[in-house]
Amino acid sequence: MALPNETSLTANPTLQIKQKALKLGLHKVGIARVDSPSDDSTHYLQTWLSQGFQAEMDWMANPKRQDIRQVMPEVQSVICVALNYYAPAARPQGKEYGKISRYGWGRDYHKIMHKKLKALANWIETQGEGIQVRYYADTGPIQDKVWAQRAGIGWIAKNGNVITREYGSWVFLGEVLTNLALTGDRPHTAHCGTCTRCIDACPTGAIPQPYVVDANRCIAYHTIENRAEALPDAIAPHLQGWVAGCDICQDVCPWNQRFAQPTDVPEFHPYPWNVAPTLAELASISDQEYNQRFTASALRRIKPGMLRRNARVNLRGGEG
Repeated sequence: MALPNETSLTANPTLQIKQKALKLGLHKVGIARVDSPSDDSTHYLQTWLSQGFQAEMDWMANPKRQDIRQVMPEVQSVICVALNYYAPAARPQGKEYGKISRYGWGRDYHKIMHKKLKALANWIETQGEGIQVRYYADTGPIQDKVWAQRAGIGWIAKNGNVITREYGSWVFLGEVLTNLALTGDRPHTAHCGTCTRCIDACPTGAIPQPYVVDANRCIAYHTIENRAEALPDAIAPHLQGWVAGCDICQDVCPWNQRFAQPTDVPEFHPYPWNVAPTLAELASISDQEYNQRFTASALRRIKPGMLRRNARVNLRGGEG
């Protein structure tokens, strides 16, 4: 195993790094070797882009996303991690309530994951001269789901999410890229079988075929990324109360129903106002109220005007 110059890592640096990651509170960790710059995942991404399924997310076409060596030329291994964020709080069923995706119920996951990844990356870097590291948590041109499957974290499901055996798909993903040649884990095999619950449950048909998600028809995309004044006619009538993201395809997943377990990360526990907000209050929320309510929240990607728009569309029953 190649190690840059002299290091304080043991004869089994892969195990030592994994133990450190778990000690830092990360729930799963796996290693993927970087053996070739192009493969089937690159072809899949190119095909997906060629069909326009990325909608207005132009950053998905960044060439670096198709070759991780363009992100870090010296990379030999990708240390993949997962952090369980599931909170079991139940949403009220009344149509007067707005629905917010579980990922945004608590503190911004970027801040939580970055803190842990930074600690892991800094520790690795101090283990010897010449060790290089870079870390990402949904913040760089990395195919994080592809690498997570290669590292044995879980498998990419038919709804495009990564499912883990231990936590279902309620996990945030992160990576540490390094020039250390670590021992790779066995890639995870898929276990969706013949199940099509996520495909059947999507009210807008955003999963036209297994493992393909069309952002143009995705409620999560339109409530979070679409900055237009009005939502498309094909989407607006089908929001079903969603104002920030959408968990439908995760809520119906048998793996989630069976294996989801409450997170032990206190910051991911929901703020009460995120579980049961009324559409009326969100439709008229002021910018000041928005800033107070969503401080240090991943939901800040949804601008105040967008949140008001999403709530008003639901109140109107999808009209206009």
